Amino acid sequence: MSKELSGILTALATPFDQNGEIDDNLLTKVVDRSVDAGLDAVVVGGGTGEVSALSFGERVHLFQVVADHTSGKVPVVANVGALTSKESIKLSHEAQRAGADVLMLITPYYEQLTHAETAKYIKDVASSVELPIMLYNNPSVTGVNLDADTLAWFGRKFPNIKYVKDSSKDWEQGLRLIQHYKQDIGLIVGWDSFVISALVEGAAGVMAGAANVVPTQFAAVAEAIRDGRIDRARQLWSQVFPVVDALLALPFAQAVKAGMRLQGFDVGQPREPLLELPSETLTPLKKALEDMLRAEVALRH
Repeated sequence: MSKELSGILTALATPFDQNGEIDDNLLTKVVDRSVDAGLDAVVVGGGTGEVSALSFGERVHLFQVVADHTSGKVPVVANVGALTSKESIKLSHEAQRAGADVLMLITPYYEQLTHAETAKYIKDVASSVELPIMLYNNPSVTGVNLDADTLAWFGRKFPNIKYVKDSSKDWEQGLRLIQHYKQDIGLIVGWDSFVISALVEGAAGVMAGAANVVPTQFAAVAEAIRDGRIDRARQLWSQVFPVVDALLALPFAQAVKAGMRLQGFDVGQPREPLLELPSETLTPLKKALEDMLRAEVALRH
């Protein structure tokens, strides 16, 4: 199994049992749902996985369970970003011991850092481990946008910084990373609705929480693009995009869990303070899923 990241990376939901504890058995089934569908990698303990509600020990536990269960079938990306360099370094070492293949590193997201502080944080963490690192650029959370030039510099400066997940929603920035800096750092687009745009343009991959909800559909789109069947990919994407659009219109982690439940795969409620979404807010999502299913049936006939 190649450790290179490409295609669709599922940002895994974290299932909780009735007591609000991580449900290991259900977690392995969440992983299998993506792997069996043919998706290309899994990402553990990210925003879709409700990382802000997890303790240090729970994050390490997730790394271990997912890495053990995948057994090398697909690459495992572990989110090790934290509020301090010290904690992020500890998480990185634990993820490396657990068997993760790539570390995802967001910068601290409470106090807005200067670029010098951001650079030192990334340098300190990256130099502490040997695993490949995916920087996570999410300015809506951190208050700092790492532009294409800066990201490429990190890729050149540190041999183990291989990727960036860019969730800036700035497609011009994404295009600059692809067209000017592909040799310096691989782009993983961090916005679910950009799947066609990103993969056709030449991004390394897309990280998508929506892939928990409709994994086979995401896999089919990516496969069609890999095979050069762009018209087919567009046709498939036109069926699944309304589902993605409906998910993005709601609080996302909660919407992913609601969508999985509507698909017959219940992973429990979000962990408080997040609350389950009111049923009336799910009407557009439910309709989008039903329309997608009808379109798939019609296409087969």
